[in-house]
Amino acid sequence: MASATISLASGYGNFAVPAVALEAAAEVLASTQRQHVPLAVSPVAGLPELREALARRYRQRGATGLTAEQVLVTAGAKTGLFALLSELLQPGDDVLMPTPNWFGFDDLVRRAGGTLRALPLAAADNYVLRPQVLRAALTPATRLLIISNPNNPTGRVYSQAEWTELLAVTDEFPQLWVLSDEIYEGICFGPEAVPTLLAQPDVHQRHVVVSGFSKSLALAGWGVGCVVVPPALAPAIAARLFGTGAAAPTPAQAAALAATQHAESISGALCAQLAPTRAQLLAGLAALPGAPAIIAPEGTYYVFADFTRFLAPEWPAVEASARLVELLAAAGVEVVDGATCGAPGFARLSYAVPAADLEEALTRMQETFARLPMPAEIPG
Repeated sequence: MASATISLASGYGNFAVPAVALEAAAEVLASTQRQHVPLAVSPVAGLPELREALARRYRQRGATGLTAEQVLVTAGAKTGLFALLSELLQPGDDVLMPTPNWFGFDDLVRRAGGTLRALPLAAADNYVLRPQVLRAALTPATRLLIISNPNNPTGRVYSQAEWTELLAVTDEFPQLWVLSDEIYEGICFGPEAVPTLLAQPDVHQRHVVVSGFSKSLALAGWGVGCVVVPPALAPAIAARLFGTGAAAPTPAQAAALAATQHAESISGALCAQLAPTRAQLLAGLAALPGAPAIIAPEGTYYVFADFTRFLAPEWPAVEASARLVELLAAAGVEVVDGATCGAPGFARLSYAVPAADLEEALTRMQETFARLPMPAEIPG
């Protein structure tokens, strides 16, 4: 009998739904039942109390002056992201995105009419985005810069100092919007909390943030996200949401409100849960043949593993990367092909899985790689 497949590819963690969120959602349903009334329908921009709670949390994180009117709750983070992109972009607009980055951006930007242009960063220097590199990549025609912080798939966290340097560059381009994807902001193992773009000076009123509750607050499957935009843009986003969809259900928003009010304790518990499997995966990867030095990612629950040494040299890189992923799948381990994120030969591996499953996956990977030709010598 074949062994069950172990997935290290899922974007959702193995997290229990926070009790406070379950209780809040259950109370909405129970109240509806007691009163024999229809389930209340939220305003399209979200329940006012949830919008205010989110604004308050951003203010606590340094976004002085942010108001609830700038926060729009959406039926999932992707819905909010697409509404935002659709409002900002005109057909053919240039969108710059440092890569590796989440594979979903490409399709969303294309559907919104934009043209995505990659700015490749290097694993060798931990995906640093240097101001001079950013300046050289931007043009007067660039409409949008997308940065994920923490980054999916690499786990890279961009610090306050790095934001300051990068925004000094973007400020030179008054027509440029800067979008920060912060959905993993609560999953952080570094010495400092992940800084939000909303706390940085916004001289041109062109900073926007997309986030959600599925990653950092353990509400995967509840379908609640949010976008935060300058005051002048908020009505247009709300109108687009009204015209193209529906508000997130009120029980899900009640759960999101409770999670927001207990965000620090929920995220802290998730990080504590993840710490052992994070160490386990890093140790397992370091034990693979020819393993390069690994810089432990500070954010998310992924490691973006460098398997380029195992690629078949006679194949084009993208095809060789897909073949390597197929070999792992045949061995019963599912991973995300790094080629889909702009880095063939890498693989995104989740450690938000049970320790026993992770151990078995690492064993299967070890056995698979041992059957391949000896890896090339790693430059010293």
